[in-house]
Amino acid sequence: MENVLFVASECTPFVKTGGLADVIGSLPQALKANEGVDVRVILPLYDEIAEKWRDQMEYHTSFEVEFGWRNQEARIYTLNYNNILYYFIANDYYFTRKGIYGYYDDGERFVFFGHAVIEALTHLEFKPHILHAHDWQAGIAVALAKISQPIEGLKTVFTIHNIKYQGIMPLTTFADFFNLPEDHIAGLEWNGMLNCLKSGLFHADKITTVSPSYAEEITNPYFSEGLHPILLERSNDIVGVLNGIDTKEYNPSIDPLIPVNYRSSRAKKRDNKILLQEKVGLPIDGKKPLYTIITRLVEQKGLHLVQAILDEFLLEDVQFVILGTGDQEFERYFAETADRYPDKLVTLLTFDEGMARQLYAGADFFVMPSKFEPCGLAQLISLQYKTVPIVRETGGLKDTVISFNEFTGEGNGFSFTNYNAHDLLAVLHYSLTTYHNPTQWATLGKNVNKSQFSWKDSARDYASLYDGLSMKYV
Repeated sequence: MENVLFVASECTPFVKTGGLADVIGSLPQALKANEGVDVRVILPLYDEIAEKWRDQMEYHTSFEVEFGWRNQEARIYTLNYNNILYYFIANDYYFTRKGIYGYYDDGERFVFFGHAVIEALTHLEFKPHILHAHDWQAGIAVALAKISQPIEGLKTVFTIHNIKYQGIMPLTTFADFFNLPEDHIAGLEWNGMLNCLKSGLFHADKITTVSPSYAEEITNPYFSEGLHPILLERSNDIVGVLNGIDTKEYNPSIDPLIPVNYRSSRAKKRDNKILLQEKVGLPIDGKKPLYTIITRLVEQKGLHLVQAILDEFLLEDVQFVILGTGDQEFERYFAETADRYPDKLVTLLTFDEGMARQLYAGADFFVMPSKFEPCGLAQLISLQYKTVPIVRETGGLKDTVISFNEFTGEGNGFSFTNYNAHDLLAVLHYSLTTYHNPTQWATLGKNVNKSQFSWKDSARDYASLYDGLSMKYV
């Protein structure tokens, strides 16, 4: 049985800003339950972590972390939750702050985290065979594991969740943060800057991404955020493993946050729609098609396409609800558009998990026309709630949503290829036509009901990857 240590900056249920936390919260559970892998997780102990979790932690050990000219104390606390052991690295200077990202010294904070993780390996009773690090915040841990070799035979896997964020700092910080010979600069530097993500890519034994299509896309300059040369160089070591979702957490038959629980009943789903219409102030009509967008209001999510065609689409007999916060440009646009179409569009400039679940449960269509999307969890959640996704064919969206074909009866959603507003409008109109065709709508509904994206398949793929590393490098 493999021993695997996950290194990450966030994890549900302790601390979350995005989909990374969902992966770190769910994948270890699936690996342990389905593949017999002994997985443990190491995280920073942020001030944001609630007292109810802190009260359950046990002090384990403490040690000095030397990096550059500084010495910082690291204290290790442990917590067993759902049969997974979590290690938390505490440091008052770096992690006792409000929020977890967005500080001027984020680079330094997570370089410290990387140093502390590697130092911790000599203080823990657990000796991993695989160190599996996630995103730029853990990239330095991968580099230091390869450079210092704290455990004989330790192999590393580095997962890119979103290549846009890289942890970039001035190259002068190499001398400031590392007690290493200068010949190691090459493995940490990119375009004249210290780059934490590149550090992981350069040193890892295997690189994974969160969907097969994204694994292909990031070797293309358009998607690579400038890193395509090293990704092309390492293309034989890149594997795309599709994320899953927690099907117990996102389960409309038992979800306490939705008013009417259901498994696949369209009648009960319609009941949720009516209650939702009443709650948000839309005209109550269970037969009227309801579309929703639940997202961060940022360019990546394809909102410029939505801006270009929303007025035209709202001329149709439809309803639309937007839920999210983000860039002022989009917040203002959706608020002003809702004022112009009070009976058709509601804009909720907030994020509320209960409202999100009610939208998944009550809507007929979920719109996600992303410019790029490494995997995407929202379209998987929408399928769990029997809500038809409308997506652009990129990254994980391409891997999980098959466009409905009225002639063959295949497909579990609607999709379009080019990043083009008129293509989005065309597919929205096609979805509306399908909705009003009872035979086609029933066929599509059956296909949606068959869509399953649990973590079981992902866990099997990762277990196979771990086994291959162990066999190849012993």
